[in-house]
Amino acid sequence: MSVNTRLVAATPDEVWNVLADGWLYPLWVVGATRMRDVDSNWPEKGSRIHHSVGVWPLLINDHTEVLEVVPGRSITLQARAWPVGEAKVHIRLSDVGAQTEVVIEEDATAGPGVLVPEPFKGITLKWRNVETLRRLAFIAEGRHTNDQPSTPRSTKEN
Repeated sequence: MSVNTRLVAATPDEVWNVLADGWLYPLWVVGATRMRDVDSNWPEKGSRIHHSVGVWPLLINDHTEVLEVVPGRSITLQARAWPVGEAKVHIRLSDVGAQTEVVIEEDATAGPGVLVPEPFKGITLKWRNVETLRRLAFIAEGRHTNDQPSTPRSTKEN
């Protein structure tokens, strides 16, 4: 299992709004390429987003399902990309002042990934989720910044 943590300069509600918009999934999830459909009740328990992973023309169409959810606080997903396999992903949001600590835990649960030795699997998932959290932070922080009054920036180039 891989566990990654990142402090995001946005509130838990602002981070949750990114997670709750299924159409944004390929923007922050490493490996997801495009969205094909999002259930109208996403992210309620049992709802699904239908995505593709890979690089065109070698795309795998599959889905991710919500296993558990505490709106604004946590979500547990079963991410699929068969024949590559499945993973259980738990994301937790905690207040840290005006910021949010985001913790993502991921483990392969089915398919070839379960056969990968734990030390190697943990390292590869950790690297992947460092970037996943970076992307999630960029979106949440960018939305947060864009909601704030504009501040003048220097136009001087360095």
